[in-house]
Amino acid sequence: MQLRLSGLLSVLAGVVVAAQVAAPPQPVTREAAVDKVFAAWNKATPGCAVGVAENGASVLQRAYGMAELEHAIANGPETIFEAGSVSKQFTAAAMILLARDGKVSLDDEVRKYVPELPAYEAPVTIRQMLSHTSGLRDWGNLAGIAGMPRGARTYNHGHVVDILSRQHALNFAPGTRWSYSNSGYNLAAVIIARASGMSFAEFSRTRLFEPLGLTRTSWRDDYARIVPGRAVAYSPQGQARFRQDMPFENVHGNGGLLTTVGDLLKWQRALSDGPLSGARVATEQQTMATLPDGRALHYGLGVFTGVYKGVSEVYHSGATAGYRAFLTHYPSANLTVAVLCNAGNANATQFARSVSDIYLGERARADAPRPVVLREAQGPLVGVTPDASYQPSAEDLVAFAGTYNSAEVELQLIVSVENGALLIRRRPDATMPLRPHSRDRFEAGAGLGLVTFRREGGRVIGFSVTQDRVWDLRFTRTQ
Repeated sequence: MQLRLSGLLSVLAGVVVAAQVAAPPQPVTREAAVDKVFAAWNKATPGCAVGVAENGASVLQRAYGMAELEHAIANGPETIFEAGSVSKQFTAAAMILLARDGKVSLDDEVRKYVPELPAYEAPVTIRQMLSHTSGLRDWGNLAGIAGMPRGARTYNHGHVVDILSRQHALNFAPGTRWSYSNSGYNLAAVIIARASGMSFAEFSRTRLFEPLGLTRTSWRDDYARIVPGRAVAYSPQGQARFRQDMPFENVHGNGGLLTTVGDLLKWQRALSDGPLSGARVATEQQTMATLPDGRALHYGLGVFTGVYKGVSEVYHSGATAGYRAFLTHYPSANLTVAVLCNAGNANATQFARSVSDIYLGERARADAPRPVVLREAQGPLVGVTPDASYQPSAEDLVAFAGTYNSAEVELQLIVSVENGALLIRRRPDATMPLRPHSRDRFEAGAGLGLVTFRREGGRVIGFSVTQDRVWDLRFTRTQ
């Protein structure tokens, strides 16, 4: 009897196993698919938060990794991160509201509110600043050229205005080209403060954050202020190690928005069909700038527009110190995805795209081409190619040796020939080799870019420094 019972149990067990094998696999939920996107972020790393809204309603808010490694505090959906250049659309919206109040016009000349700026041959307008067609040099790049890059000191808006007030030239005539520049958005914050009679942070709080219910959003106008629930930013150092990488500066408007993924979802809904839709803020933001030759840019006022896998998209990325961010909205799909990270090696853009694929589903066409976006890479360095045949001798290099000064960055650089190589010295202790690029041009490191020596009658009289966001910054030879 016992043998027969044992045999019966064996048969039943086999049936159960067979049933398990034959059972169809359970479909992977969208939530589980999102978890897989962020699987690399854990208790030993910083990480990210992600939010998704469909038809204006939040359908997912999750977080991964740690907000603070020293005390083992985990990221959560309500953790506050810094949004980098995603912040620009908030600044643009504040300016649009101020224009609706009649306090400014987007087509006003910037010097009307910031007379400290030089009078250029053609006036720079607020609209051009917000669309990156102003020609204003990026103040952060200028500070880097001078040897005090962002992060090396605590900059504020007074420093920004001071640096820009010394720029006697623009990158290009206003409205004729496109070059991404944080300067315009910092000046926008200054203009809003001067025209409204209250600080930019206060204007944003009373006109945007509080009315829209963005209860965990503010500006980093004082980096030392205690912000409960804020994630510390980190950048990788070596293998599986991180170091703090915080933005210790008080400039904001270009970046510096402290926020959560939940508040970003609320923000997008306010633009799409909420309180800001009546003021047509999104319409103004998404009106693309055009160049004199008729080419339309894919940048409006604080946002890019484009097409992702056949689906129309309004988006912006962000990166400040160790923070990374991406906010995208697909109007035709009524889908919004927000990603905020506190790790400098986190690809927030790719994460948001992967999450978008999950929620767009069959609406996303993998074979759909994306339009070409006019970016700063199409600036002064396009077509300037190295010439390997240019190999100046030590005697040739002597012609470049001397002392060079620029009042625009208040900087003196000393060029010398040592051991057959050309070097630039910058106070207090920087020495940079100049590598031959093409005739009279040299590549410099440490934030200088491409150095082009200028001659008059065959004699070297100066040089210019060119980067993506600083074009043709002139230095005059004084010795």
